[in-house]
Amino acid sequence: MNHNLDLGVAWITGEPSIQAGEYTTIDYTYEAQHPIDDSGGLKIVFRYASDAGTPQFDDPKADNYCSVSTDGDCRISPRWEPKAHTRPWDKTLIIQVSGGYLDKNQSIRVIFGDQSGGSKGWRMQTFCEDSFEFKTLVDPYATYSHKELPESPIIKITPNKAARTVIIAPSTVSAGEAFDYYVKSEDIWGNPVSPPKVITHKGYQREGIRWIKRGDVRSNPIRVAKTEPKLKGFWADFHGQSEETIGTNTIDDYYKFAREFARLDIAGHQGNDFQITDQFWSKIKKVSDQLNVSGEFVVFPGYEWSGNTPLGGDRNVYFLNKKGDIIRSSEELVPDSKYSVAPTANDLFDQLKQQPEAKPFCFAHVGGRYANLAQHDSELECAVEVHSAWGTFEWILWDAFERGYRVGICANSDGHKGRPGASYPGAGRFGSYGGLTCVLASKLTRQSVYKALQARHFYGTSGHRGILETKLMKDDKTCLGIMGDVVSGTKTSETSYFTCNYHGTAPIEKIDLFNGSELITTYRPYSQEDLGKRIKIVWSGAEVRGRSRMVDWTGNLTVSGNRILSVTPVQTWNPARSIVQESPTRMNWSSCTTGGTTGCILDLEHSQSGKVLLKTKQGNWKIDIKSTGLESKSKQFGGLEKMIEAYRLPDADTSMSASVDFATPNLRGGDNPLFCRATQVDGHVAWSSPIYLTSEK
Repeated sequence: MNHNLDLGVAWITGEPSIQAGEYTTIDYTYEAQHPIDDSGGLKIVFRYASDAGTPQFDDPKADNYCSVSTDGDCRISPRWEPKAHTRPWDKTLIIQVSGGYLDKNQSIRVIFGDQSGGSKGWRMQTFCEDSFEFKTLVDPYATYSHKELPESPIIKITPNKAARTVIIAPSTVSAGEAFDYYVKSEDIWGNPVSPPKVITHKGYQREGIRWIKRGDVRSNPIRVAKTEPKLKGFWADFHGQSEETIGTNTIDDYYKFAREFARLDIAGHQGNDFQITDQFWSKIKKVSDQLNVSGEFVVFPGYEWSGNTPLGGDRNVYFLNKKGDIIRSSEELVPDSKYSVAPTANDLFDQLKQQPEAKPFCFAHVGGRYANLAQHDSELECAVEVHSAWGTFEWILWDAFERGYRVGICANSDGHKGRPGASYPGAGRFGSYGGLTCVLASKLTRQSVYKALQARHFYGTSGHRGILETKLMKDDKTCLGIMGDVVSGTKTSETSYFTCNYHGTAPIEKIDLFNGSELITTYRPYSQEDLGKRIKIVWSGAEVRGRSRMVDWTGNLTVSGNRILSVTPVQTWNPARSIVQESPTRMNWSSCTTGGTTGCILDLEHSQSGKVLLKTKQGNWKIDIKSTGLESKSKQFGGLEKMIEAYRLPDADTSMSASVDFATPNLRGGDNPLFCRATQVDGHVAWSSPIYLTSEK
């Protein structure tokens, strides 16, 4: 304990290490060294990223009950505020002294998760952290100016017990050559319980697509190539934060997880510019250079320009090398910075162009703020991010197409929980599993990856490692271009078809072909005659584009005239908010969406009888089971594409590979951004960057 005569001291009695997601009791004590006057008090603040249970003070039998007491001659009043301190320490327990004072050597005791009245305790946050801090601030003079203790209590959050196995394999290997793959054990919340086990495979002799299986667990698809392909797929998570800004654990821990636990090939770190001190910016560049090893692990230095949405919104900024200087959207939390400020995104682009040796590039991002594409620079902004832990945002892609921009499609985690490349949402507001970007590059070097990004040779996924390739082909099998390329109008008359090859991590549900925001046609690996007794029901959408986008779909489902044999959840990442089958005719759920899709697959006793009644906080919908078929039936609920959909699936699993030749659609004048969206039965999605086919009509 570090005593301070002015402020006092705080400590925790008991276990200094807690398993992630466990219900626990934390016995916290603050002892005053200077009297706290009437109306003064304490703040105990926690990081924004934490998804620990919300403390409550009214029901001793309920979860997360906290008791607060004092030996002083006063009353103390606790209250919880989700945002009552300076970020990243947003979450705040406020304890106010009244009806007297707290004298020197008197104390305030907080039992987080007091179990004496029947509560299960306080549910600890679901992700690991070396220093989960009870940051304590004191207002001894009742001025409402809280001063931080020199040292606050800290505990460690460790993994829970192993719950599942994940196999990570390279996406491309050479025929006849041995290669390594990785077997990882994760707890129920997605934390690795130990370092991945490295296993050497003797290799495959014949070319083709393979999956490694260990029991019921299957790896991502592996392309076995007879000759070295011109372009290989390298997996990236370009976007996340560490504790130096608003994330968890240090930047060194961040990159260690990306490289050793997620087995990424490429990574980036994106702290908010107004939280990155000048010293931390220097460290970002230093660490990026130290960890960047050609052929093994590529790291780009960068940051998130975090302007207010009317001024341009969030932009991810990267540099090819350490010569780049940070340009801030504001100096809100770094008032003494030596670096310049760009008040709008257009100002940012102008200033970045003054750093040509650093070779800057940008992605448009949707986070708390969203990128306002009224401001854009075609030389710098090479991609829009359609998926992250914040949700799924195809609307930003439509914005780009409507304005005639040529951009690629990426997806990243924007994770704050210290797990880049394997970013589970935990139990907090973020309901989506973080995305990944697959970069199609000739080599794993900064220069080669940078070249691929400039050419838009990449695709985004909702976090899985499916293999996706697209080509524009002539009748004679000549390739006119791949994803990201621009094919000029002089060649369009010879174009015959758009080819999509997809190899998934689960059975394929459909592949959609788009021309810009227009859905042209859909391929399914099954027909109406193949449909069986499985009905897929999913809900999706958002309220708005900004921070308040979350849609509460909490509700239930009742089947009449039929029976539910089993239920398979779809994209339900939070174990504490899953779908529960109560009986053969009823199920309920606590669920939300932020643009993405969640739901379930019902395996019914009969294929043609009965009805399904859904009741949700957004509204109700009655479905006649007999009327469901290949095409989706849907009901809209306003907002930003808020809807429930229902359609039928085959009883047997479909193929995990598909090669589809789409007829080139009727072209409109100018660019025709042709891209495909591959959806798996498990809800995972992959988006190819468009081939921009131009027409002179």
